[in-house]
Order: sequence, then structure tokens, then C-alpha cells
Amino acid sequence: MNHFSKQLDIRWSDLDPNFHLRHSVYYDYGAYARISFFTETGLTMQVLASKNFGPIIFREECLFKKEIHFGDKLEITTALVKARPDYSRWTIVHELWKNGDTLAAFITVDGAWLDTVKRKLYQPDEFLIKVFGQIPKHQDFVFEDKK
Repeated sequence: MNHFSKQLDIRWSDLDPNFHLRHSVYYDYGAYARISFFTETGLTMQVLASKNFGPIIFREECLFKKEIHFGDKLEITTALVKARPDYSRWTIVHELWKNGDTLAAFITVDGAWLDTVKRKLYQPDEFLIKVFGQIPKHQDFVFEDKK
């Protein structure tokens, strides 16, 4: 897959007292985009539950570049910027574009997979490697070695 994006609707409740997008909503949009990608490529909540694993986040950071207001048209992209070859650890980048031409925010998420029974990091199986391998790669994508 070369590109993955979702259109977003801004709700009145997403705004802060300054009438622009509330800071925490950016993170909600990023989570929505990631889970949408997982679901649309077969990594559904049912699969995660049946295999007893799920994504875990170590760091999530947003760089706010331009204000987003009610009525702006939003699109969020999802791309993998860094990963171990087995996809056991990864960094995903989301870009929020407003009105088709303005980069409004940049979200970076470092994560891995958690065994939901053992409560320890999960080593990806063939299915997860195949599905997660479909995530679009950012132009700066690199595979990294274990540290």
C-alpha cells in the first residue's frame, strides 16, 4: 500500500475556548487513523483479542503547525517511518492536512506489541508481520537494528 488516509469531521466538542481544535483531539485523530489502518488490513479488534495482543505506545508527540478551525476539511495520513525488520517496534507518523494543502500538525508515535495475557512485549507472528508490513512507508523510512 502506497498511501493511507482518512477524512475527518471536526465536531463542536473538539474545539477549545479559542475556537480552534483542542490539543488532545489531535491524539484522538492519530489513534483513529492507526486503528482504521489496522482494521482495514485485517488486524481487527476480534483478531487482536483472539491472538491476545495489541499495540502499545511508548511515546506520542504532536507538533502543531497551523490552527485548525470548525469547518476546515481535514485529512490524516498514516505512514511507517521506522521499524525493526520483524515489526516488533515501530514509529508511525501521522500528518494532518487541512483544506487539501496545509500541513497543520505532525504526530509521531513510537510503539510495539503487547501480549495482553502475559503483559509483556509480544513477538510478532507471521500474520502480524504480513499485515503490518502493508503499512505505507514514509519517504524517510528505515529498518533499524535492535538496540
